Amino acid sequence: MQNNDYEEIRHSDKLVAIILRANYTPAQTTFFSPPDFSQQLGYIVYEKDGVIKTHLHKEVHRKITLTQEVLFIKKGALIVNFYTTNKEYIASRQLYSGDVIFLCSGGHGFEMLEDTEMIEVKQGPYSGKDNDKELIEGVEYDTCQRAFARR
Repeated sequence: MQNNDYEEIRHSDKLVAIILRANYTPAQTTFFSPPDFSQQLGYIVYEKDGVIKTHLHKEVHRKITLTQEVLFIKKGALIVNFYTTNKEYIASRQLYSGDVIFLCSGGHGFEMLEDTEMIEVKQGPYSGKDNDKELIEGVEYDTCQRAFARR
């Protein structure tokens, strides 16, 4: 599925990323991630006076083998570069303030075009950069090493 406000990045029929542009607005609640993904992304729509019944989430043991991330671009502009699991470059897209990206599989790198602020949501617990990430040679010049070094 793709339009100007919603885009799926795929490689060999594998979902690599989903981009929701700031102006994306569905008519009804829509979930984008397949049910078997360990991270779920949805856009929730309710009319005025709608109610979500009070609830708890049950303890359910899940096995997570791949970290998936959702980034909310709060401010700025950037380029995201996508890679296969074999470290081959796929494509690039620009993201702007208000955009949301769900990084589903493969690799990714970023180049900031402006001062940028993002909110990141991913599964935990965090197992440290040596266990959680493999740095690869990408098309971007990596200016983020100082941020990663603090983790």
